[in-house]
Amino acid sequence: MRFARLGPAGAEIPTVVVAGTHLDLRPLTDDIGPAFLARDGIARVADALAAGTLRPLEGAGELRVGAALGRPGKIVCIGLNYRDHAAETGADIPAEPVVFMKDPSTVVGPFDTVLVPRGSTKTDWEVELGVVIGTKARYLASPDDALAHVAGYVLSHDVSEREFQLERGGQWDKGKSCETFNPLGGEFVTADEVPDPQALRLSLSVNGVKRQDGTTADMVFSVAHVVWYLSQFMVLEPGDLVNTGTPAGVAMGLPGRPYLRAGDIVELAVSGLGSATQSIGQA
Repeated sequence: MRFARLGPAGAEIPTVVVAGTHLDLRPLTDDIGPAFLARDGIARVADALAAGTLRPLEGAGELRVGAALGRPGKIVCIGLNYRDHAAETGADIPAEPVVFMKDPSTVVGPFDTVLVPRGSTKTDWEVELGVVIGTKARYLASPDDALAHVAGYVLSHDVSEREFQLERGGQWDKGKSCETFNPLGGEFVTADEVPDPQALRLSLSVNGVKRQDGTTADMVFSVAHVVWYLSQFMVLEPGDLVNTGTPAGVAMGLPGRPYLRAGDIVELAVSGLGSATQSIGQA
């Protein structure tokens, strides 16, 4: 299944997308988010589809596309998880996943404006595969157990401010948690429609110039390994989002370091998960 949220920010309508038509999920749920997943929402929607009780959302094509997942409980990110990205930044391949957190309030829609923070000169792009947790994952025994806890996947943009992240001391979080720094979606695609999360292509262009073109096969640590690993240090809850890293081609690793400026247009895609476009503004 494919879920989407349409409408003004803060008042999005939950839908399931069937053959390009948005069916209104308000008879079943207020939102597509942590509570929906914790209460077997995906199974309830499947039952409603089988029973034919859902109706199309009128005027869906005229509505803003919101983030594909309502505000996650937490956003956990994995750094340096593609070999080519580690190389372009001059970092060693990590022996264990590099873990940092991102403020859930950064989540915005896939076609919303991304704001360059005040004082920023090094705002960077990172197309990523987002993993949505479906059931509680706590001290999993092995990576073989991990994918059973994944509800699905989503196109995620882990926008980063490199000076705040790397040159201002402390943790990475403050370079990752600026407002609008995690556009998400347009669609949240359930795990049954993604048979192999290590066989997806990711791409990103800025102002029509392709900057990133990679595949999840090049991850240092697979999705299954990441979910298992994180479960050893924290409890992953339904509706949590895990950003799994980005391939080479970020501004920090390019000649001239062409960081984002107001007026730029960023286009992203992950195979099977759709595409997104964001204009860059100034906070």
